[in-house]
Amino acid sequence: MSNQSIPFKSGFATLIGRPNVGKSTLMNQIIGQKIAITSNKPQTTRNRIQTVYTAEEGQIVFLDTPGIHKAKNKLGEYMVGAAMKTWNEVDVILWLTEPDTYVGAGDRNIAEQLLSVKVPVILVINKIDTIKREELLAVIDTYRTLYEFAEVVPVSARSGENVDTLLRCIFPYLPEGPAFYDEDTVTDQPVRQIAAELIREKALHLLKDEIPHGIAVTIEKMKERKKGDITDIEATIICEKDSHKGIIIGKQGAMLKKIGSTARYELERLLMQQVNLKLWVKVRKEWRDNDLLLKNYGYDKREM
Repeated sequence: MSNQSIPFKSGFATLIGRPNVGKSTLMNQIIGQKIAITSNKPQTTRNRIQTVYTAEEGQIVFLDTPGIHKAKNKLGEYMVGAAMKTWNEVDVILWLTEPDTYVGAGDRNIAEQLLSVKVPVILVINKIDTIKREELLAVIDTYRTLYEFAEVVPVSARSGENVDTLLRCIFPYLPEGPAFYDEDTVTDQPVRQIAAELIREKALHLLKDEIPHGIAVTIEKMKERKKGDITDIEATIICEKDSHKGIIIGKQGAMLKKIGSTARYELERLLMQQVNLKLWVKVRKEWRDNDLLLKNYGYDKREM
């Protein structure tokens, strides 16, 4: 059969859901590359992150959004706004949930918000590797009482199980048309932003629970040396309290060194060359409620 008889489709799909349901893990799994950072702490993703999946049948541009939660400061408002703004701008919505028959207030709130949405919604039940197969039907029945889904697809973002089925389910909801990006493109994120997020991810993994929500990372310098074999990166970890600065630096600089060494490994994989990384820590009190600082650290409401 000639490929000319198969129409090429291209469109946008947004991933929504409560914090920590696996949106970033799923997106990384789909494109086979680490773009969105992940951690077991909620509200890890702060911006809309766009990645691109291209196949013979078409191209899907995925928008990974911050988890929808009750905002407690201007950063939280920015994150929820960034998530919900995508809902009527895309061709299909993927609502990620966990395989649980108890539906909490967070998911009920999402279901209510979706009632005003005009685009099809696919329910993606993630983490199916954590339950028995016979328990899955009860989970599906529970969520079907909340909303009329176009499709229901159980997956494991971590192992990749059933992700190919999910991709096949998305294409029928996309319009016919040319690709938005060339086939080699996997993200619209600038390399500097990915680098900053990778450093923040390592800090999230290593620091105590109360600190990660109050940190941001800025790249001060990122330059490849003339020989092209080493990239020098200088970055600053922003925190809100002097006591947090001490914890981030650690005894004799041990914690900062650990963050730097684990981040360097990821950065070298990203850039495919040796990285010389230097990290600093600065205190900016209550930056999450400061519009100017939010903008400086890459969270600009006008760019949502």
